[in-house]
Amino acid sequence: MFDLSFKPLRMGVYCTLLLLSSSIFAQTTFQQKTLANGLTIYVKEDHRAPVLITEVWYKVGSSYEPTGDTGISHLLEHMMFKGTPNYGLGEFSRLIAENGGQENAFTYDDFTGYYQELAADKLPLSFQLEADRMRHLNLKAADFNEEVKVVREERRWRTDNDPQGKMTEQFLSQAYVALPYHNPTVGWPADLQNITVGDLRAWYQRWYAPNNAFIVVVGDVKANDVFNLAQKYFGPLKPMTVPLAKPQQELANPGARRINLSIPAQVPSLMIGYNVPTVISAKNSIDPYALDVLSNILAGGDSARLPQNLVRHQELASGIGINYELYKRFSSLFVIEAVPQKGVSTEALEKAIRAQIKLLQQKPVSAAELAKVKRNVIADNIYQQDSIEDLAQTVGILTAVGSDWREIDNYVEKVQKVTPLDVQRVAQQYLVPTQETVGILTPLPWNAAAAAQSSNGGSYVR
Repeated sequence: MFDLSFKPLRMGVYCTLLLLSSSIFAQTTFQQKTLANGLTIYVKEDHRAPVLITEVWYKVGSSYEPTGDTGISHLLEHMMFKGTPNYGLGEFSRLIAENGGQENAFTYDDFTGYYQELAADKLPLSFQLEADRMRHLNLKAADFNEEVKVVREERRWRTDNDPQGKMTEQFLSQAYVALPYHNPTVGWPADLQNITVGDLRAWYQRWYAPNNAFIVVVGDVKANDVFNLAQKYFGPLKPMTVPLAKPQQELANPGARRINLSIPAQVPSLMIGYNVPTVISAKNSIDPYALDVLSNILAGGDSARLPQNLVRHQELASGIGINYELYKRFSSLFVIEAVPQKGVSTEALEKAIRAQIKLLQQKPVSAAELAKVKRNVIADNIYQQDSIEDLAQTVGILTAVGSDWREIDNYVEKVQKVTPLDVQRVAQQYLVPTQETVGILTPLPWNAAAAAQSSNGGSYVR
C-alpha cells in the first residue's frame, strides 16, 4: 500500500500526514506565551512520568518553495545537524545521546520540525542547542556538497527505485493542479542537481527566525519554568522580516485526470483521489468532519465497507485503505489506495470501488452504522491522549498550518454533529469525476537488477 501520511520519523523521511482523524485529542489544556521576538511556546504539563518531548517547528516546508528550488527545505533539515560555531559537527546529536535522549527531524509540505525526547530535567540542554542553531548554523560548502549527495541518493532509493514511491510522486503531481503540493518534498532531480550552498544559506536566513517558529513542550514540566528557559535561550534572538505567504487555492473543477505508470514492480496498484477541502479551506465548516467520517465508513478498520466487501467477500483486493488529511494550509486529497488480488485486474477493482461510492451517494448511511463509526473514531482519540509524542505532534501540525491548538477540543463535538445526510452530501459533492485523479501502476517484470536497487533503501543513517 502507498503511504501518504505524515509521521515524525527519522530525519530524511520527507514525503509522508498522520491521519489526523486518529490523533486529535479532546479536552486538553495548553498554556502559551509569546516572547517579544515573536516566538510562541506551547506547554502541556503531564506529571505522570519524569520525561518530556520538546519540538521546535518552523512554518516553512516544500509548499513554500518556488520552481527551481524544490527540496531545499528538506536539504536544510539535513544541514541543521552540521554544527554551529559553538557546537561542531555531530555535537548536537552526541550531547543529546549522552544525556539519555533521542532526537530527530521531519520535513513536510507545510512545516519543518526538530524534536528531542528527554528526561524532564534536560530541557535546558535542548533549548540551548536549538536556540543556537536557529540563527547560527554552519553552512559550509564542503558539508553541503556531501549532504546534497546523501539527499540525491535518498531520493533514488525512496522514489526513483521504489515503485510505490514513484507512483505516489506521479499521482500527487497530477492530483494537485494549482497548489504547490504537486512538488515532491524531497525535490525534483534537476533541482537537486543545481541547488547551491548560497541558495540554502538564503533560505535559512529567510525562514529560520524566532518569529517564524514556535515550540511545543509536553511532559513533566511547569509551564512558567519552560517560559523562563525559553526567554533565557531564545529571547536574545532577533526577529527577521519573514515573507508573507500568499493565499492559494485549487481549481474549482480541475477535471478528471488519469495516469498509467508501467515500471518494474511486484504487484499492480490503484489510486483514486479527489480534491477536497480541509478545516481551513472549507466553505461549509462541517464538510471536513463529514469527509473524515466518510473515510472511516469506507475504510476505517476491518469491518468498514471496502475491506469487508472488496477484500473478504468479493476477494477483489488484497489491501485497501483511505488517506484524508484534515489539516493543511490549503485543500487536501481524499485518496483510496488498493492492491488487487492476484488474477484481478485494476479495472475490475476500480469498478468495484466506484460501486461502493455510488451506494453512499444514492442511499444515506444508516444511523446504526454511523453511530458505530463515530464510537470508533472517538475511542481512537481518547486512547491517543496518553501519548505525549502524539499530542505534541498534533498541536504542532494545527499551529503550523494556520489553525489553532484549541481545535483539538472541537474535533469530537464536530464529528458528533455529522449526520447521515452530511455524509451522503459530501460523497455526492466531492467524490465526482471533475475532482478526480486516477493512478494505475502496471508492473513490468521484476528482474534481479530492480530488486537490488529497491533493497538498497533498507536503512538510512544521517
